Amino acid sequence: MFEVLPGVGLRLPDRAGTLRFGMDEHPAQWAVASLANVREGWVCGAGWSFGARYEGVALEVHGNTWDRYGRYPEGAGLAAVTLTAECRPPAQPVVLGDLDLFGYPAAEVLAALPSPLPPGVRLRTAPDGAFLSAVRLDVAERGSPLPE
Repeated sequence: MFEVLPGVGLRLPDRAGTLRFGMDEHPAQWAVASLANVREGWVCGAGWSFGARYEGVALEVHGNTWDRYGRYPEGAGLAAVTLTAECRPPAQPVVLGDLDLFGYPAAEVLAALPSPLPPGVRLRTAPDGAFLSAVRLDVAERGSPLPE
């Protein structure tokens, strides 16, 4: 399972490791490549990006983001991870705490999550609103405590 770790990063399934905010591109790619084929990507304002698909989950990773002045406001390295469900539910769970974000109807998941969401975590619902379709984990809130 993919485990969302606010303020830390993303734990990958099958002992592939953890994508930690601030890590360099090549170690991040290496960890993801142990699960799936990595494809180079492009994200506006990012120095590097790549993606992969694993058991019904699309993973997008980018880093070395800069502000409008051309500075790395949070330093270099991994800045954000987005996981998108390609089917309902994906074969590989995506969890925050003990809750499978894509495995249940959106209303149930949202009712079970803390309000407000942990810092740096953003959710997107499917167009029909029935299920969550994506979760984004952002470095902007690095150092936030993990939810209980």
